[in-house]
Amino acid sequence: MSNNKDFVARVIATHGKHSFVEDKTGKIFEAIRRGKKKDVVVGDLVKCKQSSDEQVAIESVEERKSLLYRSDEFRTKPLAANIDQVALVFATRPTYNPRFIWKAILAAETANIPMLIIRNKSDITEDDNQVRPFIDQLKELGCSIIEVSATAYPKETEEKLFPLFEHRITLLIGQSGMGKSTILNLLVKDAEQKTQEYSKALNLGKQTTTSTRWFQFGNDGAIVDSPGFQEFGLAHLTLNDIMRGFPEIKERVEYCRFTNCRHLEEPQCAVKAAVENHDIDPERYALYKELAEETLKPKNY
Repeated sequence: MSNNKDFVARVIATHGKHSFVEDKTGKIFEAIRRGKKKDVVVGDLVKCKQSSDEQVAIESVEERKSLLYRSDEFRTKPLAANIDQVALVFATRPTYNPRFIWKAILAAETANIPMLIIRNKSDITEDDNQVRPFIDQLKELGCSIIEVSATAYPKETEEKLFPLFEHRITLLIGQSGMGKSTILNLLVKDAEQKTQEYSKALNLGKQTTTSTRWFQFGNDGAIVDSPGFQEFGLAHLTLNDIMRGFPEIKERVEYCRFTNCRHLEEPQCAVKAAVENHDIDPERYALYKELAEETLKPKNY
């Protein structure tokens, strides 16, 4: 490929304004976004202009078919673009946060991206009495769930997960310590080697392990590995988004007295009545109320 030639490539890793892109032949380039923009996300297809044998400039970002991101009151944080599904990994050791999982499900639902939930470390049976009702609740909410133990039963875990990841572009997310990296290394045999290559090329040492990265999976699939984080902000969602993401609320809105009921302080609200009758989990409603009230506050971004 000659210098200054335009071509389209896939973003496979990012760190600030620096990225890695891979062209259709499998060649990897270090890339810098033209101008001061920071709008490049792992999974993006981007138009590039080659400036040297190893470097390119990103001229523009192609239209995305999907985008998952989280946000707080100050900024948004894109996680990955052009993905087919989100795979959320959780375990009982260390302790998982149900609100994190509920928020991630809500983010995927409002982005129209299917969600797969993976309960890892299922060999730790001492916590079954605590986690089983939560799993049953997730199933009632329509979630797809699979239980594995990546460290104790690696072969069985790989056999279970392979067909669920095959022919798909999957974003892996989860809180720190849940075994997400172990699952990635089971499915993508050279994942650790690729990660080291990224670190060496950007001369960032351990810092780049906090970045999201793309790993080819089979001929037509990929796994996008994201860093573990503890909070999943949803400041970008509207009140309608939040209502739509709570199926137990969505199915009751037509029975409220007021058609524009927000299910907060309004009288004769079918949702609040369901909470009082224990037909809706009070903790789920508390999260809904918190998120709904956040949408009524002025945005700082």
